[in-house]
Amino acid sequence: MNKSFFVGILIFIFSLSLFAQQTEEKQLVQEKEKAKKVENPVYYGGTLGLSFGNYFRISVVPMVGYKLSRDASVGFKVGYAYTEDKRYDEKITSHNYGGSVFTRYRVHPKLYAHAEFAYWSYKYQISSFETDRTWVPFLLLGGGFIQPISSSSVFIVEVLFDVLQDDNSPYEDWSPWISVGVGVGF
Repeated sequence: MNKSFFVGILIFIFSLSLFAQQTEEKQLVQEKEKAKKVENPVYYGGTLGLSFGNYFRISVVPMVGYKLSRDASVGFKVGYAYTEDKRYDEKITSHNYGGSVFTRYRVHPKLYAHAEFAYWSYKYQISSFETDRTWVPFLLLGGGFIQPISSSSVFIVEVLFDVLQDDNSPYEDWSPWISVGVGVGF
């Protein structure tokens, strides 16, 4: 056989090897890019609140967030709370509502810092026959703990403090806002 024939076969085999290697590398790059695109920057969650006794309260506060980066995100919440206060001669019922914008920054894979501006409308009892409604601002600062439940959901415990301390706030000064909830996609 001709020497050039063997050289040709060797070049052909070497070319196939290079082509296969380039194809594998291209597939790996495409898979990595696809994995990045599949990760959704939007996440959902919220809290449900429930209190029993002379002061009954049920609340729903859904939230939507957007990941700016791996560690930073922004979002908003809307909320509604129904209350029945039986601590007085006459039972007082109220429908309170509001919303907020927030930002979070992960300081550790399971811990985050949180800042939130909230604005809620509360019904107040002025006299036994008269009520009033007022809007109350809150600037909440604190943080939270995240425990993964699955690949796309987490259990969250969050502790926030209102640093504005508005006179119309229905909460005692510096009492913590403690939330327990589930986040999807965070």
